[in-house]
Amino acid sequence: MNSRFPVALSGASASTLLWADEETIEHEAADQLRRVSQLPWVHGVRVMPDVHVGKGATVGSVIAMRDAICPAAVGVDIGCGMAAVRTDLVASDLPDDLSAMRSAIEAKVPVGFHSHKRPVNLRELEVGGGWGDFWSRFSELDRGVQQLDTRAQKQIGTLGGGNHFIEICVADGDDAVWVMLHSGSRNIGKELADRHMKVAAGLPHNADLPDRDLAVFVTGTPEMDAYRRDLTWAQEYAARNRRVMLEMVCAAVRESFPSRAVVFDEPISCHHNYVATEHIDGLELLVTRKGAIRAGSGDMGLIPGSMGTGSYVVRGLGSAQSFYSASHGAGRRMSRNKARKMFTAEDLAEQTVGVESRKDAGVVDEIPAAYKDIDSVIAAQTDLVEVVAHLRQVVCVKG
Repeated sequence: MNSRFPVALSGASASTLLWADEETIEHEAADQLRRVSQLPWVHGVRVMPDVHVGKGATVGSVIAMRDAICPAAVGVDIGCGMAAVRTDLVASDLPDDLSAMRSAIEAKVPVGFHSHKRPVNLRELEVGGGWGDFWSRFSELDRGVQQLDTRAQKQIGTLGGGNHFIEICVADGDDAVWVMLHSGSRNIGKELADRHMKVAAGLPHNADLPDRDLAVFVTGTPEMDAYRRDLTWAQEYAARNRRVMLEMVCAAVRESFPSRAVVFDEPISCHHNYVATEHIDGLELLVTRKGAIRAGSGDMGLIPGSMGTGSYVVRGLGSAQSFYSASHGAGRRMSRNKARKMFTAEDLAEQTVGVESRKDAGVVDEIPAAYKDIDSVIAAQTDLVEVVAHLRQVVCVKG
């Protein structure tokens, strides 16, 4: 078990515990955490080992609040998270040249700003029910997004860009082949988040906050009701998007092995940008995880590294001290702009040897060196999760 952490953040108001050494955290991130801890509604803050600066609120933070939600603490990619599934394939089943498998995935799943030309046939994919009710609730969302209905439907089953990815991985030990992906609520989540953050910033009770990006909605107000309605829908959109994508990638895997029937286990799925009502320290609180996963006792989670360093499948240990949370990934150690200035496409190719992936200037900001060491991040939270499997990627698709 981990004996070093947690440690208290100096200068914080509400209880703020770190699963990282304070001196290793960016000054700006530490200041963000202190400002969050000063909000009068905050019960406590928990900080994961992948912590780094975020817009408004820090990535890698868990904020438990009394009757309030800070939309910037959720972020613009509402419901962003991970999904993965283990197959009955093993490493020796994979071809030496994985470019065809990568191309098959890219042919099925639009990446970057691209969408499907028409909405995916969800009945053919067999990706669960409730779609009619889900889409019927679109008309209840903020009126400013109503014209985006068709776009939102066409983006179900799409990846996006940035740090989002689709990977084929091989597990250490048993050589099992896994499918893993990372994505969120696409454009509709961002549009909803931007609108609600603007509303929150203009509310009178937020006028004297130390940071206007930390504006909150409070329980019992129409603004809070509207945000929670749209937040809940966007979180479901993100989960459904991942489920559809996962099935599309699994179809590409099946098609890559026409002579056998590939079997897939039950998928693992987890949000890492979201809000939930939970019981913390005997209180019913609103818990926001921005770049953190729930790690209650037995909860399955996914903690990815970078596109060249592998990922972890974990099981939560139910740490009440961490507000039942763990990290969401390795976490960036430098900004995208800095990575673009510091590294080249040649550096990217060198750091992703053995991975079938893009190796061009368009994804240099995702180079492994721009991220913290995933093994160190896992080692810092052995009291929060236990490792189920370590996966090394052999195919990585990015937008």
